[in-house]
Amino acid sequence: MLTERQQLILRLIVDDYIRSAEPVGSRTISKRMETHLSPATIRNEMSDLEEMGYLEQPHTSAGRVPSHKGYRFYVDHLMQPPMLNDREVAVIRRLFQERLEAMEHVVRQTAGILSTLTNYTAFVLGPMGEDAKLRHIQVVPLGEWAAVAILVTDTGHVEKKTVILPDPADLADIERLVEVLNRRLIGVSISELKEKLEQEIGLELRRHLDRFERGLALVDELTASSEEKVYVGGTSKILEQPEFRDLEKLKPLLVMLEDAHGVARLVGVPQKQGVQVRIGYENELSAVHACTVATATYRSYGGRIGVIGVVGPTRMAYRRVIGVLNVLSHVLSDLFNREGA
Repeated sequence: MLTERQQLILRLIVDDYIRSAEPVGSRTISKRMETHLSPATIRNEMSDLEEMGYLEQPHTSAGRVPSHKGYRFYVDHLMQPPMLNDREVAVIRRLFQERLEAMEHVVRQTAGILSTLTNYTAFVLGPMGEDAKLRHIQVVPLGEWAAVAILVTDTGHVEKKTVILPDPADLADIERLVEVLNRRLIGVSISELKEKLEQEIGLELRRHLDRFERGLALVDELTASSEEKVYVGGTSKILEQPEFRDLEKLKPLLVMLEDAHGVARLVGVPQKQGVQVRIGYENELSAVHACTVATATYRSYGGRIGVIGVVGPTRMAYRRVIGVLNVLSHVLSDLFNREGA
């Protein structure tokens, strides 16, 4: 365990390095009011911290920078409680006040908001867990021969398809079809929609054979590609960090962020609710061994778990990021459950 003096010096070094991105020297720390220590004393403590693996010295004559172990100790023991002021919390809540017809818009919007608030690349994964359930079906005619079919799940996912109708259909016929589908299919898991349609509402629709066939066609079209999506915001912000000026080293990270499956692998399965911080080699994927990945879970209607998060350098503004993730995850949980009620 570190002494109180070593903890103070480590905290000040991490705080200063996060702000400046420059190695921190003993004279810089000695000028801070909290220390009342001479540069020589601080140098001795910094040497001990380096020997214990909490600090690193990039160059012989340079100051020190935190190691992954140092960041881990800082996040677990030294960082002041993350907190946003009332104005910042009010701004976040105001961004989500409008009731959006498609909850997927909320998920997509969250990635951009999170990136703006933290100044890092952000990502949002839709709720995971058991199969999503149907919340609403809507069909918008485009004429006699075509319509746009919209499927909304209880996880906020929206799937839209332009469907070519086998025969000309009038508006009243389409409205009756949608009424039957919504009345009998709400709450059915997406993977079971077609079977449910055939077993339970087939008799009702078969009285009007054309509508039954159209219903099956709509369900087939909508469930063919109803996988949950991953949204990434502020990808270019990773380029603004001085640690990532070497584009060759950055390339694997950028490739991963462009791939939905890559982002899902980056997040993995949430081990617990709340905020999690993985620093450097604590991340399994080699593309992010020079990064910190901070995530938070949110709970959608029906208890499913989704994930929001940011990826940035290990020199991350941890207190700010954790505070934003805490607030935003609670706002999302409240919104999803209010919409699902």
